[in-house]
Amino acid sequence: MDLSRDELLRYSRHLILPDVALDGQQRIKAARVLLVGAGGLGSPAALYLAAAGVGTIGLVDFDVVDISNLQRQVLHGTSAVGRPKLESARARINDLNPNVNVETHETRLTSENALEILARYDVIVDGTDNFATRYLVNDACVLLGKPNVYGSIFRFDGQASVFCATDGPCYRCLFPTPPPPGLVPSCAEGGVLGVLPGLIGTIQATETLKLILGVGDALIGRLLLVDAMGMNFRTVRVRRDPSCAACGTREIRQLIDYDEYCGTSPTTTRATMARVPEMTPRELADAIARGDDVQLLDVREPYEWQLGVLENAKLVPLGSLAAAMASLDSTRDIVVYCRSGARSADAVRRLCAAGFRATNLAGGILRWSDEIDPSLPKY
Repeated sequence: MDLSRDELLRYSRHLILPDVALDGQQRIKAARVLLVGAGGLGSPAALYLAAAGVGTIGLVDFDVVDISNLQRQVLHGTSAVGRPKLESARARINDLNPNVNVETHETRLTSENALEILARYDVIVDGTDNFATRYLVNDACVLLGKPNVYGSIFRFDGQASVFCATDGPCYRCLFPTPPPPGLVPSCAEGGVLGVLPGLIGTIQATETLKLILGVGDALIGRLLLVDAMGMNFRTVRVRRDPSCAACGTREIRQLIDYDEYCGTSPTTTRATMARVPEMTPRELADAIARGDDVQLLDVREPYEWQLGVLENAKLVPLGSLAAAMASLDSTRDIVVYCRSGARSADAVRRLCAAGFRATNLAGGILRWSDEIDPSLPKY
């Protein structure tokens, strides 16, 4: 692809790099890159790939911009709160580099549409935040023969690698099966340092450009581990597993229901929650107003407790629940809550198994704030 006079000036710092030069910049312009997710990881990746001159950037997302996103999702601004992320992302990318063609896919990536969407692009950048979509992206990339530039973040730690490249391992070689549902907290539950997605997303953009240019030593067969707290970067070898169901034995010949596979489908979630006694915030508020003898148990972490708490609640972080059971009154009804209801549901299952009369507060602090006490901060 020829470069215009404006592009020659815009990319001048690339053109004087021996490993890029004019031919390399033309390859970047001809490239088609798909970003799965326009959030924490997708934001820096999209910005730097657009600035670098990637000719076509595809974005898959179906969410809207929330004010809680702005701490890390630098693709969006305050004025975009409430707007679809793809609308906000397109405007920001077009402003950064009007030479980039932005293709938006405002949909949830599923087994029904993944192959059709991914097939149109040369490189796939995985900026997802859940295991179901990671396995979906991985398996689709293996079936299509597309490189998968992977990244993940949690609290102060991040990972990056390049999966599904020729002769390289795939995500399943590293993680053959997903963890049990609820074992690994999401960023919404566990938090993330705002700049960490910038580090990992920029690394993903770097690896993508190297793949397009065919230069350097890509993270194929290596997993980069980033410890932002200690500012340590190290890599570990990841070998291709001959018994891998995706890229080894090729047992996986078609995409499956990944929510069901990871135990996160609505049906599975409802069935799991149905086994946990629940009450709504309104029901709890009425019980408190009547003077019912209920023991409120907060299973969040101490730093969450400081943000807001229900009156007369007792703090017992989920990790210390087993040790704290001896201090709980087994003759009283216990109502357990957390931020959104997931951790408290786990606590209720454990308490009921130990002989306590425990009930989960459906929706946790977030729903209590929405329905009962708006002065309680949401986070």
